[in-house]
Amino acid sequence: MSLFKRISDWERRLRASYNTDLSTPENRRRAHVYNLWFDHAILRTVWTNQFPVAPGVWRSNQPTHARLVRLKAKGVRSILNLRGAAGAAHYLTEKESCRRLGLSLVDCTLQARDAAPRANIEALIAAFREIERPFVMHCKSGADRAGFAAAIYLMVIEGRPVAEARRMLGVKYIHFKWTRTGVLDFILDRFAARHAETGIGFEDWIATEYDHEAIQAAYNAAHKPLF
Repeated sequence: MSLFKRISDWERRLRASYNTDLSTPENRRRAHVYNLWFDHAILRTVWTNQFPVAPGVWRSNQPTHARLVRLKAKGVRSILNLRGAAGAAHYLTEKESCRRLGLSLVDCTLQARDAAPRANIEALIAAFREIERPFVMHCKSGADRAGFAAAIYLMVIEGRPVAEARRMLGVKYIHFKWTRTGVLDFILDRFAARHAETGIGFEDWIATEYDHEAIQAAYNAAHKPLF
């Protein structure tokens, strides 16, 4: 085994040992360390990447408890988590914070570096229609998944054109399409081309034509992202 592989395995085990539940005081301490340093919450104490999407709707990075308190005070009623509900420390602490504050937490799953399955995008659209507003949608950094979700919100819920919606994926939000997250731009490119040909709407395109594996394969064949 190479030295790089040994270091990589050690780092992965170290992260996993801190990514724990909140069942004991020691677990809480380790989860706090994980969130602060491994999940980069230390950066999010001063950097929110929070921007308006539509009336009563914002996009953001993962909010800390202190920011959830401030959002609640400003009238936010719901949090839409785009990172999934897999039981990681960041999710468990967010779930606990929302419960304590009386905020509704809605969970959806998107990927930043891979094309999301159709069912995940349809679940997101359903959440948009059902969630109580005002709400904040977030991923980890607020750059990629939050941008893709915001674009979908504008197209499906607000009826905005794809040319306008795609601005939610941009350098302003720390989204760089020349990385593997460019697959999100590629999805919108494919939709825009079909819309121009047929006039099909995004939701119908997802339901009848979208194939995440084919999209991913086409993206991989056409692009060589830096990372």
